[in-house]
Amino acid sequence: MSIRHKAGTIAGSMAVLSLAFTGLSGVANAKTQSFNQKVAGDAVTFVHKVPYVYGGSSPKTGFDCSGLTSYVYGHYGKSIPRTAEAQFKKFRRISESKAWGGDLVFFHENSSPTSYVYHVAVYEGNGRIVSASTPSEGIVREKIYSSHVTFGTITH
Repeated sequence: MSIRHKAGTIAGSMAVLSLAFTGLSGVANAKTQSFNQKVAGDAVTFVHKVPYVYGGSSPKTGFDCSGLTSYVYGHYGKSIPRTAEAQFKKFRRISESKAWGGDLVFFHENSSPTSYVYHVAVYEGNGRIVSASTPSEGIVREKIYSSHVTFGTITH
């Protein structure tokens, strides 16, 4: 799994670096990781280990979609609203090509990017997300399954 992040400037241009995550051990030292890398890496640790619980906001008891995103952002010092719709309103919309792993993906009820947001997930990169899915699936890694999405950031 590859996650893209923009790193520093080299002669005025942004360099893109790809990090391969083969689990979380061996990932770059936490002090050198960006906020987005930390968020994406943290979200992955809950896959198949934490249940989906409607209204859930803790790894001890379970997460719903916005509970997962607010928890991982809060874990690294960024307080964001608790619901998917409120998170969407706080984040700056960006294109998929500008999205980094750790940004959020907002799922809309129809093709209008201003329509109601019913789901949110952590973007990993390459069209993949970490999502609090359903009570039977829990927290999963999956491909973005809808074309009615927008990407959002508060970090870049």
